[in-house]
Amino acid sequence: MQPFSFVHAADLHLDSPFEGLRATDPSVADHLRNATFEAFERIVALCIDKRVDFILIAGDVYDGADRSLRAQLKFRDELASLAKEGIQSFVVHGNHDPLSGWSAGLEWPEEVHLFGGDTIEDIPVQNNGETLCHIYGISYPVADVRRNLALEFQRSDDGPFAVGLLHCNVGSDTGHEPYAPCSLDDLVNAGMDYWALGHVHNRNILREDSPMVIYPGNPQGRNIRETGPRGCYLVEVNEEGHPKASFIECDAVRWAKETVDITALRDEDSLIGHLDECVTTVRQGTPHLSSILQISLIGSGPLHHTLQRPGVINDLLEHFQEDTTPPFARIERLVDDTRPNIDIEARSLDEDFVGNLLMLAKSIKSDPDRLEGLFEHLSPLYDSARGRRILKRPDIATLHRWLDEAAMRCLEHLTENET
Repeated sequence: MQPFSFVHAADLHLDSPFEGLRATDPSVADHLRNATFEAFERIVALCIDKRVDFILIAGDVYDGADRSLRAQLKFRDELASLAKEGIQSFVVHGNHDPLSGWSAGLEWPEEVHLFGGDTIEDIPVQNNGETLCHIYGISYPVADVRRNLALEFQRSDDGPFAVGLLHCNVGSDTGHEPYAPCSLDDLVNAGMDYWALGHVHNRNILREDSPMVIYPGNPQGRNIRETGPRGCYLVEVNEEGHPKASFIECDAVRWAKETVDITALRDEDSLIGHLDECVTTVRQGTPHLSSILQISLIGSGPLHHTLQRPGVINDLLEHFQEDTTPPFARIERLVDDTRPNIDIEARSLDEDFVGNLLMLAKSIKSDPDRLEGLFEHLSPLYDSARGRRILKRPDIATLHRWLDEAAMRCLEHLTENET
């Protein structure tokens, strides 16, 4: 067969706002707002530079059903740039941008195929009269698709290569809503050679071959839960029909989580110096990108009490947010996970109220029945229709962390005169 190549991207979320940011400087705000567009521009540039035959976009092109005109125009214009280079585009819509959402009356290039939402479409891709592959795909007609769309895919020809293009939730532990839920076996049984998936924002190769099954993740992280490099996959199919996938970074702004231990720090100057060193290290690691950091302060020492003073955390943040020229590196959040300068293990053995409280928190962590009771008490928060949109059901590790934090806060107030 004739070798060919393509780019697999998903979850562009064009014109999506960044979550949890306090950027008030106009240059910073504009840079962040344009980040999703910049990431897509880099994907398009990659397609042109590598002279791929086509691009696959597996859903959630836009951030919402009421997508902005700006986002639609940008998407159309970038695909038109690909069309001018002879590169075809194949697009399905997902739960964030279903076909039922508003669409502007735009004219699309002939080289762009937008899949419908009624049934699986089978589109052959040709080059110089020879069929390279068949692409099977379907869009979400509405946002809340709960049926197993993977079961509706079935290879119907003996062509050289078959690609499934689908926005779906594979398995039960992806951290995302189970839209178009399916199993890996469902995908394997459809007879495809490659599954171009979307929906899950962390990249993941679910299966290496026969078929290759990939989530590329979103090309631009939008909150502190989406740290690390983001991008797309360049897939090269050889004469034997074997695909080789290479991850390519495309993000314009990168999120990072770091920690600074205060245990050996004696004053505010040393803390600022360590925070500055942390920011510098991140900047040097990605000098061509802007970086947004969340730094957790850990350990115990005299600075713990300083960090409890009103306004100290905010003042530190303002000090490290003066850099506003892209590519910048700014601390967006400081998390105070420090502890009082007390031997907590020894203090928990004391037979007084404080010791009993520390032992209670410790015993709850090791008692499955009491932990389940905590789950039940908290369930109205994350099981309600509104809560599910913004809260994730806590796991055991999260409950343990909350118990530790609650115990430390109580300890702080109950032992003020002991430190």
